[in-house]
Amino acid sequence: QVQLVESGGGLVQAGGSLRVSCAASGRAFSTYAMGWFRQAPGKEREFVAACSRSGYSTAYTDSVKGRFTISRDNDKNTVYLEMNSLKPEDTAAYYCAAKESLVASNYYTLSSIYDYWGQGTQVTVSS
Repeated sequence: QVQLVESGGGLVQAGGSLRVSCAASGRAFSTYAMGWFRQAPGKEREFVAACSRSGYSTAYTDSVKGRFTISRDNDKNTVYLEMNSLKPEDTAAYYCAAKESLVASNYYTLSSIYDYWGQGTQVTVSS
């Protein structure tokens, strides 16, 4: 079992930057592929970014490509989402998720595949 705790959300103006973090505790963090999802009010949870166990393989939804970067530090049991050039439509609760992965290079974009979820951190982008 792994516990996930997000932090770093907040209020930022459009065009600004923010980094959210997800700290993991429990079983070996490096055995988990990680993902970030977000959910805006009245909308379904959507995929944002994912990385493999090492962090070398990554994936992004089209709307954040070139603006967001997912990374991880396995020594610190933490995954990050660096968000630049933020837009009001990026406003949402951001959730990290973990999926135990036997294949080192795999990442996952479907929320239903993930085993563990954090409680979320709110990101609000003002226009």
